[in-house]
Amino acid sequence: MKRAFSNPIGFTPLPVTIISSLVYTALFVALVVMHLVVPSAPRSPTPISGVNLTEAWLDLQYISGGFHPYNSRRNDETRDWLLRRIERILAESTRGFMFDRSRYLHDDLFRASVAKQSPAVVFSDVTSNVTFSSEGKKLSEPGLSVYFEGTNIIVYIRGSEDGDGDWWTTGQEPPEKGGVLVNAHYDSVSTGYGASDDGVGVVTILQLMKYFTSEGHKHKPKKGIVALFNNGEEDYLNGAQAFRKHPLSNFPKTFLNLEGAGAGGRAVMFRSTDTEVTKAYQKSEHPFASVLSGDAFKRGIIKSETDYRVFTDRLGLRGLDVAFFEPRASYHTDRDDAKHTSIDSVWHMLSAAIPTLEALSSDSQSFDGKGSDSVWFDLFGQILAVFKLRILFALSITLLIVAPLTLIIIGTVLYKVDKLYIFGRKKQVQRGEGDGSILLHGWKGFFQYPLLVVLASAAVIGLAFLVVKLNPYIVYSSPYAVWSMMLSAWVFVAWFVSCAADFLRPSALTRLYSLLWLSFVSWIILLGVTVLEKRENIAGGYFLVFYFAAIFLATTIAFLESFSLPRKSEYAEEVSPSDDGRNPSRGSQSISSGQRLARSSEEQQRPDNTNEEQPAGEDEEATETTSLLRHDRQTTFAHYRHQNPDTNEAEAIDEGKERKVYLGEQAWSWSLLTWPWLLQFLLLSIIPIILTGEVALFFTSSVYQTLADGSSVMLPYFAIAIFTILLLIPVSPFIHRYTYHIPIFLLLVFIGTLIYNLVAFPFSANNRLKVYFDQRVDLDTGINTVSLTGIKDGSFLQDIAASLPSTAGQEIVCIDSTLRTGLQQCSWRGLPPKVVPSPPPGLGIPPQFGYADWLSFNVSRTTNTTRNEVHVTLFGKNTRACKIEFDSPISDFDVKGAAPEERSEKVPKEGSKEIRLWSRTWGKPWHVRVHWGDEESSIPVGMKKQQRKRQGLNGRVVCLWSDANDSGVIPALDEAWKFVPAWVAISKAKDGLVEGSKSFLT
Repeated sequence: MKRAFSNPIGFTPLPVTIISSLVYTALFVALVVMHLVVPSAPRSPTPISGVNLTEAWLDLQYISGGFHPYNSRRNDETRDWLLRRIERILAESTRGFMFDRSRYLHDDLFRASVAKQSPAVVFSDVTSNVTFSSEGKKLSEPGLSVYFEGTNIIVYIRGSEDGDGDWWTTGQEPPEKGGVLVNAHYDSVSTGYGASDDGVGVVTILQLMKYFTSEGHKHKPKKGIVALFNNGEEDYLNGAQAFRKHPLSNFPKTFLNLEGAGAGGRAVMFRSTDTEVTKAYQKSEHPFASVLSGDAFKRGIIKSETDYRVFTDRLGLRGLDVAFFEPRASYHTDRDDAKHTSIDSVWHMLSAAIPTLEALSSDSQSFDGKGSDSVWFDLFGQILAVFKLRILFALSITLLIVAPLTLIIIGTVLYKVDKLYIFGRKKQVQRGEGDGSILLHGWKGFFQYPLLVVLASAAVIGLAFLVVKLNPYIVYSSPYAVWSMMLSAWVFVAWFVSCAADFLRPSALTRLYSLLWLSFVSWIILLGVTVLEKRENIAGGYFLVFYFAAIFLATTIAFLESFSLPRKSEYAEEVSPSDDGRNPSRGSQSISSGQRLARSSEEQQRPDNTNEEQPAGEDEEATETTSLLRHDRQTTFAHYRHQNPDTNEAEAIDEGKERKVYLGEQAWSWSLLTWPWLLQFLLLSIIPIILTGEVALFFTSSVYQTLADGSSVMLPYFAIAIFTILLLIPVSPFIHRYTYHIPIFLLLVFIGTLIYNLVAFPFSANNRLKVYFDQRVDLDTGINTVSLTGIKDGSFLQDIAASLPSTAGQEIVCIDSTLRTGLQQCSWRGLPPKVVPSPPPGLGIPPQFGYADWLSFNVSRTTNTTRNEVHVTLFGKNTRACKIEFDSPISDFDVKGAAPEERSEKVPKEGSKEIRLWSRTWGKPWHVRVHWGDEESSIPVGMKKQQRKRQGLNGRVVCLWSDANDSGVIPALDEAWKFVPAWVAISKAKDGLVEGSKSFLT
């Protein structure tokens, strides 16, 4: 029997190999290019009326020109520059805008005095302060409390539907609440220049101001816009917390938060409160979004936070979080500068913010009340799909019910018309006086597919464990090498297993059985996804819903293909022995409908097995070099050949039908259509690969460099293994038809990438391992300790510490970090810091005498018959950030000058073990009144209530220094930047680079 290669889309090796390979290559290349390449900014500096990209890029140069954390002089300079920049923008674009110069305060702070109908109002907020608290890592543990004095800058852009007047000066509520808040923070961390985090967000808002206030009111919003430049986000979302105390915080309904956690790239919309606000982002020129990240934040998988949390939890607003997110290795390091971002990244965020803000400010009616849970994702950065979660749930339920019912109905119809060959073993026939049965071999191929998938999947999961065991951090710098290794391994193993199975038991039903197995397993997965949608409001499984839908459609087509088969009874009659005595040997025996005859070499050489007079054009005896396109083809297993089915059966089927049976498969398959496989493959591949591929790239890009933060080492490898399986499952029902060329090539790719992944050094100058610096000085004893915190595995951290000259001859002590779970901390005696002028070296003055006046404090206990109370006065030189740490939790506290707060706001339920204090002015002393022992839970077991007044309160007062702009101020940090290997990046471990502390007892 022969099936010649006459159909370019037939289900034969060459078309299957070529078409499927081209489709996969095209989709993979498109996905990777769209993921890595930032859309180019327009060549024109003014691509939109009211927007100037050149100005934005120059603004970014200034903002990222130095470290500007809240506790630095550069932060004040940045604030002053920002105020002047706002004034200049509004002066150029707004007629009648003016500043009241007589209202300027010290440190160049000012207020804006404007006419009642002025299109913009600027608030330099130097009065708002806030006290708040946070729960401990566990609900049963004490938390911490924060007192913060804000220095936010707020610009109110009046909407066309807003009322006139300045209601905010009267202490009244806004006449209409419906505005939009757009937020970015202008502070950076002490070890990062803040280009992406959050300089691009700041310059984006400056351009938004220019756009919405342009002369002629071309783009004037319907509802007012509040532009918030907050200060102090990096230290505990302090700036957003302070905004809660400003009158304008009562005005917005919605918000757009602009953030950064990488260095350049594309800005992703990674979190949203509901469907309605997400639709505002649909008009972005190049949307980039995934609901998967929103689910990760919702379930607490991602621990870090942005101002989004304050706006939603504390102000009750609805809105979006948009941020740069990779490379994570540059986040909070000196690589977060303008050099490592681009004007393309600026345009990507700006071009998304403009239409989003226009949509939010144009339709305030849609944002009344609580929004609906949503599903969102982009397609190739061109289209944003947004719909309600309940629609996804309805689709999931529908598929769970309709899919199996449809297949059962089709199977029933096939059974009724006698064409259900799957699971069919034999067909009874009657001929003359005898009867017998024809073997259909319908079960052949049933167990091939699960064996294929299990072995191929076990291979990639095994590779994940192998790499984690031998070179666990290679994914940090080479994620695509890991991807290549797993993809090539899966394809080769799947192809090899399928070829072996197909050689031993060829079956025309292999593809149908594969799809049935896929339908069964994916139905179970869909069931789990549906439960999560309903119970946990998890929308991140959306791609699996569409994946199942594609499998269901492909399986349905495969079932419908069976209608082209002959009736089993007709086929049995055709191949059974005739009454005239032909084929007597088959009498009433069971007859195989498709078997492989392995003839011996002697039989092949017999004269009756040769045909020397074979006409021209007929096929000759197959040899080991016979083309794969011939029926008696050489298989991948070089010394074996597929042979023709049973000779007697061949005689019973006419030659035309015989030629349509693919090598070694059941003879009744002659009538199967040869083209439906292509439709099935396209259904299985295009949409599932696009959706799954985008999720896979986004997820792995989000986690592969979080290993330096203490995340699970196994997570990125396991994720890549799972996504590898999902991405290659679509080709698995067809892979037994592959020629050997692609799999052998992928085998070579696998060998090369495996060797690389096992032996290559895991870090590089472009993908630096992040370690965290801090320096602690005990001002009582003069002990000065420098620490680097980093990954545990291997000796990387110890080697980094040993590369510093100051550690020579010292013992480097490494312990598990108490600040960052999953990391270790290595410490040694460090170079003395010079954050406060101290006695010069060489005079023989002990360090502690130089440190003594860095920090001064007084703790006095107050006699009180009802409460334990102390007064703490604290002052630090050249700083505006200090804290008080307690050995046991406190129950309440008050800071002099603080705005009134409820006790529940200031201290969490289990009490606080730390009070963080932030002042807007330098050299300001804090006066803090602290209470403890007021709650029954805080009284030690066995202590009587009347004894609680005699409880003591011990702890430490600490001040922080965070300004590393001047060389020599923190020599230990300068040394680290200079001498660590090129593959290491330094980031800050705490709010302060240097902490000086003194202890107290009461």
